[in-house]
Amino acid sequence: MIETAIHADTRLVVKRTFNSARDKIFTAWTNPTALKKWWHSSNGWTTPIAEVDLKVGGKYRLGMHDPEKAQTHIVEGVFEEIIQNKKLVYTWKWEGHDDSMETLVTVIFHDRGEATELELIHENFADKNMRDEHEKGWGGCLQNLKKIL
Repeated sequence: MIETAIHADTRLVVKRTFNSARDKIFTAWTNPTALKKWWHSSNGWTTPIAEVDLKVGGKYRLGMHDPEKAQTHIVEGVFEEIIQNKKLVYTWKWEGHDDSMETLVTVIFHDRGEATELELIHENFADKNMRDEHEKGWGGCLQNLKKIL
């Protein structure tokens, strides 16, 4: 099941259901080795950087590489809330972009029997255009996650 709902101009809500257990998806979301397999938004891109200090106040840093432009886009942030296998809340800021505002990501892992519904809320965007760009990026990442599961 694929569902995307956009709320207001600065909030994005994306829901996906995966035919995998909640703990497996949580691990894919928080383990650096697993993140390198799926956290990139386009076909042909790679994830050369995946650093995760999984604790409240811990930092993460993820980089997706665009081979056509020979650029690595890096996002970093701090974990604000972690409930094992249930919820992640973390800040999000693009490294090297002075105009990049810090936004907030909440990922909720809902147990649906043998499946898991993932609810991703990304909010506090500067404008609708920035929100829409992130919707495309998250869509590609979540499609990759589905493939590796």
